[in-house]
Amino acid sequence: MALQRTVDKWKMKRWFVVHAPKLFNEEKICEMPADDEKHVTNRKLRVSLEQLTHNPQNSFSNVVVRVTEVNGDSAHTKLVTIEQPYSYIRSLVRRYRGVATAVVPITTKDNTKMVLKIIAITRSRVTHARLKAIRKEIIDFVNAYSKENSADAITGAVIEGRLQAEMAAKASNITPIGKVEVKKLEVH
Repeated sequence: MALQRTVDKWKMKRWFVVHAPKLFNEEKICEMPADDEKHVTNRKLRVSLEQLTHNPQNSFSNVVVRVTEVNGDSAHTKLVTIEQPYSYIRSLVRRYRGVATAVVPITTKDNTKMVLKIIAITRSRVTHARLKAIRKEIIDFVNAYSKENSADAITGAVIEGRLQAEMAAKASNITPIGKVEVKKLEVH
């Protein structure tokens, strides 16, 4: 009986260089092996935001990107989500504080649909009516902000913390705010 030779599947694979979206200057994220281009398309990757921005203040945030197109050995991605881990959000919430959360679906100036999940933490315990007022103020502000800005501008503002600072400034008219964070930003 003749011996059959088997081909090592790993030797047949090609390596594809995955690049970040244009928002992050198409920086190299990683390399991934695959049989061909169609096995790379639609893969999701989770990357630390600090790795893409080189800013240590973003070390708590994670970015999920999806490979949308492959040109030769380079794969280009699109942003899917930016999220804060549960452990980070939990570290912000303390006893004797008020917490207002809001889920805001928005359509940007360039007709991109996004969902922002926001948490606002007060400096002291507040009444339920004030938490509702904070939530309403944040939702109204985000809806107005989204009509004036594109998806890339909103994403950039979330990454830099400008959007959170502006929300905190608006909500601090109701009661002193300790922190406003975007727990999750989803791009549809």
